[in-house]
Amino acid sequence: MSTLVVDTTPLDPRSQPLLDALLHEYASRYEDYRKDGGAAAAQEMARYPADLFAPPHGAFILLVRDGETIGGGAFKRYDARTAELKRIWTRDDLRRQGLARQVVQELEARALAQGYSRIYLTTGFKQPEAWALYERTGYTKLFDTALPPEVHVHLRFGKNLLAPQRLDTLDDLRAKDADLAAR
Repeated sequence: MSTLVVDTTPLDPRSQPLLDALLHEYASRYEDYRKDGGAAAAQEMARYPADLFAPPHGAFILLVRDGETIGGGAFKRYDARTAELKRIWTRDDLRRQGLARQVVQELEARALAQGYSRIYLTTGFKQPEAWALYERTGYTKLFDTALPPEVHVHLRFGKNLLAPQRLDTLDDLRAKDADLAAR
């Protein structure tokens, strides 16, 4: 049972399981915080055109096993030296097997090959599995951890791909006061 890493686009029909599952996950996890239910999740998923996730500035990959999409993710250009991870996902029944870590590592390798030296990402406050993944793969929290996670609009993380110990190179990516939710 081998897993293939496929470079593709969000328009590939094999991407649909990833996109559908993310839409469901975003809508269900945040339903208590969004008045418009799944509409906000759908708007978030449609926010970026597919070409942003294509080389030379982006990438979109799928993990495919026995013809089924079981994971995937993407990045797009954030700035000249920074790629922004988006849409990291693994199928519910296959979680805790290292697939998300594989997706992150594959995307990091592609980002380096495309000339990026840093990775930036945001995740939601109701996604503790994602926080744990990013911490386990060497990402630094770029938000005020003294505050409860739910006060942040987005939980920011970053990683210097060339010198992971150089946290000062991520200072411009740190959360600002404008990133806090209205109380």
